[in-house]
Amino acid sequence: MAIRDAEPADVPLLLKLFGELADYEHLRDELRATPEQLQSALFGEHPLAETLIAEHAGEPAGYALFFPTFSSFLAREGSWLEDLFVRPAHRGAGVGRALLAAVAARVHERGGARLGWAALDWNELALGFYARLGASTTREWITHRLQGEELAALAREGAMHVRQRDS
Repeated sequence: MAIRDAEPADVPLLLKLFGELADYEHLRDELRATPEQLQSALFGEHPLAETLIAEHAGEPAGYALFFPTFSSFLAREGSWLEDLFVRPAHRGAGVGRALLAAVAARVHERGGARLGWAALDWNELALGFYARLGASTTREWITHRLQGEELAALAREGAMHVRQRDS
């Protein structure tokens, strides 16, 4: 097995893997990423996230996508694992653990204080995997999300209240 950084030529593969994850999570209708958007987000002038690809038995087996966070309480960087996906044919072969260990190594090398992620409450395979790793479950925190028109409406309201910096 090998873990490597994704490269611009991997955009079609990543979109395929994103689709497989979306199908697994029953969220296909939420997948809207285009090749151009992904190219810019991951490989543009200011990349927004990093992606590692696992190769096992001579083929792409999965990926991990993560990005920096900041803890105000610790005044230190961390990372958020947005996606960890292993193709069904490669599950149980250590691919998920290898990907997560590689992400943890990146976070640790950079002096990061923590690595966080979320899992769907019905995904017993993932929940058991994370428990076996020793990850703590933060049940006291509930994740919220604004998107679409709700985000746009709040943004319009916020624009009225933000004082512009002197240029």
